[in-house]
Amino acid sequence: MGHNNTCHHHVKGFHADPFSHSLSSASNGGDRRRKCGNNEKSGGSGFIFLPFFLFLLISTSTIQHVSGHLWDGVVVTQADFQALRAIKNEIIDIRGVLKSWNDSGVGACSGGWAGIKCVNGEVIAIQLPWRGLGGRISEKIGQLQSLRKLSLHDNALGGSVPFTLGLLPNLRGVYLFNNKLSGSIPPSLGNCPMLQSLDISNNSLSGKIPPSLARSSRIFRINLSFNSLSGSIPSSLTMSPSLTILALQHNNLSGFIPDSWGGTGKKKASQLQVLTLDHNLISGTIPVSLGKLALLENVSLSHNQIVGAIPSELGALSRLQILDLSNNAINGSLPASFSNLSSLVSLNLESNQLANHIPDSMDRLHNLSVLNLKNNKLDGQIPPSLGNISSIIQIDFSENKLVGEIPDSLTKLAKLTSFNVSYNNLSGTVPSLLSKRFNATSFEGNLELCGFISSKPCSSPAPHNLPAQSPHAPPKPHHRKLSTKDIILIVAGILLLILLVLCCFLLCCLIRRRAASSRKSSKTAKAAASARGVEKGASAGGEVESGGEAGGKLVHFDGPFVFTADDLLCATAEIMGKSAFGTAYKATLEDGNQVAVKRLREKTTKGQKEFETEVAALGKIRHPNLLALRAYYLGPKGEKLLVFDYMTKGSLASFLHARGPEIVIEWPTRMKIAIGVTHGLSYLHSQENIIHGNLTSSNILLDEQTEAHITDFGLSRLMTTSANTNIIATAGSLGYNAPELSKTKKPTTKTDVYSLGVIMLELLTGKPPGEPTNGMDLPQWVASIVKEEWTNEVFDLELMRDAPAIGDELLNTLKLALHCVDPSPAARPEVHQVLQQLEEIKPDLASGDDDGAKAQETE
Repeated sequence: MGHNNTCHHHVKGFHADPFSHSLSSASNGGDRRRKCGNNEKSGGSGFIFLPFFLFLLISTSTIQHVSGHLWDGVVVTQADFQALRAIKNEIIDIRGVLKSWNDSGVGACSGGWAGIKCVNGEVIAIQLPWRGLGGRISEKIGQLQSLRKLSLHDNALGGSVPFTLGLLPNLRGVYLFNNKLSGSIPPSLGNCPMLQSLDISNNSLSGKIPPSLARSSRIFRINLSFNSLSGSIPSSLTMSPSLTILALQHNNLSGFIPDSWGGTGKKKASQLQVLTLDHNLISGTIPVSLGKLALLENVSLSHNQIVGAIPSELGALSRLQILDLSNNAINGSLPASFSNLSSLVSLNLESNQLANHIPDSMDRLHNLSVLNLKNNKLDGQIPPSLGNISSIIQIDFSENKLVGEIPDSLTKLAKLTSFNVSYNNLSGTVPSLLSKRFNATSFEGNLELCGFISSKPCSSPAPHNLPAQSPHAPPKPHHRKLSTKDIILIVAGILLLILLVLCCFLLCCLIRRRAASSRKSSKTAKAAASARGVEKGASAGGEVESGGEAGGKLVHFDGPFVFTADDLLCATAEIMGKSAFGTAYKATLEDGNQVAVKRLREKTTKGQKEFETEVAALGKIRHPNLLALRAYYLGPKGEKLLVFDYMTKGSLASFLHARGPEIVIEWPTRMKIAIGVTHGLSYLHSQENIIHGNLTSSNILLDEQTEAHITDFGLSRLMTTSANTNIIATAGSLGYNAPELSKTKKPTTKTDVYSLGVIMLELLTGKPPGEPTNGMDLPQWVASIVKEEWTNEVFDLELMRDAPAIGDELLNTLKLALHCVDPSPAARPEVHQVLQQLEEIKPDLASGDDDGAKAQETE
């Protein structure tokens, strides 16, 4: 009898795909491979291969023995197989998701069984979210002793949370949110020493929160929100040195908030970043110890029964971004220490009993977007200094006792889209710019306020009454009555005077009109000549040069606007930002058109001749996803200005990270930006032979349609070698540099792809790369989460709301981004490959443009 010539085995090693990897060593797989080869060579000695139909007849004990050798990775261990069968029997599977769970166990650990992952024949993960599963979770799940992750969220599972989960020594993540679970949370979960993430939110759980949940020294996330839990918050949760997110909102919790946050003595400092306790029945005061949580970013205690004053210690929370204490019974004053909350984005204190003045020092909150003090007892005036908070979007001071006028300084708040000061005791005239931007409901209920509605205009001040005549004053002299002749002479004199004034006025107007006409003709001729020159230069692919009054040199490329050097130098300028290359300005020309101007740093650019050669080449580059260079100016004292199109929505960095909490960026918008950036970078690499070298989200600008435009490309060609070294170092500090750049100091196409990958991760996670998470940069953090098979944890929460529809797109884009940030340059794809894959992931956004042909720009 001959032997089987095919060696059936599944070598287990660390797969290249981080989304479905095994942790068994590659060396074991290599040993099995050699053993199999020896069997073939010896003509049948050693292990005997059996036909598959005979294999099915082998006893269970034999299967268990074989699963440790040849069939490793195909057949699950007997204990885990029985547990999975029991789990299947208690689940209602309307869609037939579990049809692959066969009666033999074959294929369970090689991807054949839906949602199952194994190591050495033992189940380490059950992942079946969004599958429409009903029924209940069997207590037999406690037999899966190697189980690390249980992910059954967004199903219709009922029953209780299995008590036997607490018997699993390797359990790290439990994700059962958005189901119909009932009963209490089993205290046994506190017996899982490796437990890191527990999310049972949005179910129908009742009873108390077990204090034992804080036992695990690794627990970093507990989400029990949107249930019917009662009782008080266990003080043990406040002592956890690892807990990062504690979400208990929308329950029936009562009692006081423990005042033992942050631990004591030599214990490790608290890692808590998010604390949400809103919509409960919590009473008592705000604990002073919250001020010890140095990493706290989000605190929500709204819709409770909290009383007392706001502790001034909260002013020590330098990282706090969101503070919501609304709808309580908090009294006292706004703490002056709040001016130290430099990271604060949203402050909501609506519907409390706060009194006294609004502090003048609030203008130190430079990142504040939302300020809601509605329905309190605040008095005094609105601080004019609020007009200095340029980031503010929403102000609500309605239903208080504020007095005085509305400060004119508030008209400077360009981003203000919601404003309400109704039902106070304000007086005076509403600033005209505010009355035009906001309707009457924003100002009603202030009896002495005027100018915001046509039926309540502001009348001119009444003339002062003349003083009464003193009784001791001499009597007024008697004047005779004017005769008819006197009256005629007076009237004639008045008419003559009017005629003289009218003649003088007409003469002045005539002189002024002639002067204006002369200036206009001169300027029109000048602009026409410039326009003809621009048209001629553009048609020839060249440049147009003009001079300025100061002796400088302005060179135009093609563009939508015609302006002279004097127009440019006399434009109204507003600083938009600074970079390693120089300072960027928003310039408004005399005719109202806007351009972006970058003033390059002095002594960092090349000599004039070399500079002009390089900048001329940059001025010819046109692509829909590259910011067009429209002109440059060389000043008589060596200053160098570059003129670009102005992008109304600013940078991608500010678009992602400086928006208010109410602004949501949907997945199609993020993907459109990613594809646009990749298009532009691909064109630079393939058609212009330009390596960007400084690609960051700050160097990606967005127009009114949120189309991405890469800027600062090719500017390295204008700079000296030492200046470019500094620029690379700056990009590195922001978290966009590939690892090899720290040694080579020389950008390549692969370092650009790395930066592109970081930007893609930035779009997926919503996190800025320059802020390390748990001591890791953004790519390292994402890779660590994916390695532990908690992939859903990396995505921006805004994206997870649509996860059932876009789940595959998110995962595929994440895989591609991780490919781009591979530590090895050789393993990274080329940018045209990245573009191809992105367009396959989201074909409805693919433009179909061929980067091999120069794109035509639509003006």
